[in-house]
Amino acid sequence: VQVLESGGGFAQSGNSLILSCTTARRTSSNNGMGWFRQAPGREREFVAAVSWTGGITNYSPSVKYRFTISRDRGSATAYLQMNLLKPEDTAVYYCAIRRSAVAGNTPSTYQYWGQGTLVTVSS
Repeated sequence: VQVLESGGGFAQSGNSLILSCTTARRTSSNNGMGWFRQAPGREREFVAAVSWTGGITNYSPSVKYRFTISRDRGSATAYLQMNLLKPEDTAVYYCAIRRSAVAGNTPSTYQYWGQGTLVTVSS
């Protein structure tokens, strides 16, 4: 399954960006989707996840109340609205899909990954 991210780029501190994620072909049903990020020299970390129905979301404390994950119900398209960006949000952001409907936060439970999109936030 090919996972495609878009929407990365440059932003000034305090501004917003939105990331999108979709698949090139239809996945099976009941897929949770998540966003992870990796900054230079750091391990990949969980950002946000959404359940298959979109009704349940899960956030890292570092982005809660600033970022919002959503998805088109019943489809493999998800979004990450990032507000009040900070320089420490600078990272490569990865979209991932898992063969479970749950909004999980563990990278190893996701089976399909995109190539990542770079987000750079300047102070």
